[in-house]
Amino acid sequence: MPRTFAYVRVSTMGQTTENQIQEIEAAGFKVEPHRIIAETVSGSTAIARRPGFVRLIDRLEAGDVLVVTKLDRLGRDAIDVSMTVAELAEMGVRVHCLALGGVDLTSSTGRLTMGVINAVAEFERDLLIERTQSGLKRAKALGKSLGRPPRLDEAGRERVREELRAGTSVSALARKFVTSRQTIMRIRDEDP
Repeated sequence: MPRTFAYVRVSTMGQTTENQIQEIEAAGFKVEPHRIIAETVSGSTAIARRPGFVRLIDRLEAGDVLVVTKLDRLGRDAIDVSMTVAELAEMGVRVHCLALGGVDLTSSTGRLTMGVINAVAEFERDLLIERTQSGLKRAKALGKSLGRPPRLDEAGRERVREELRAGTSVSALARKFVTSRQTIMRIRDEDP
């Protein structure tokens, strides 16, 4: 007989997993209290780095069912979530997500759903990259300088060049001008 586990997660100590547990019970899943794994950890933390989830993986066996209220309980990164669902499927564990109608993500319908979610995530990531690059090109075309302002103004940069030519070390100049060695090396490597 399959055992049912619930993975419930919140991001901060001030939050509670009680709503997630109630939602799972209201959906008709009977989960024994010792099979509810509750964790307080950021969704951006890779699932393999979550102590509670790692313990859960050790307890799961073929035929078991894992229930989550939403995909973001497993992680915010679609690739990480997909890999986790695939790993669980290989173990013979069915994964149900209530926010997706309780669909078993390891079934053919669930795999299709995950494929669509992954495609949308990749599409959004590509759009973000395109918008960012377009904005940078537009800013450059308008003559705006990008990045942080230089640590040293042109007069300071010229003093650094003079001292470098006089043989002062990069480290000594970094201390003198209260900046990093990298900044001094960048000035050294510029075309004067």
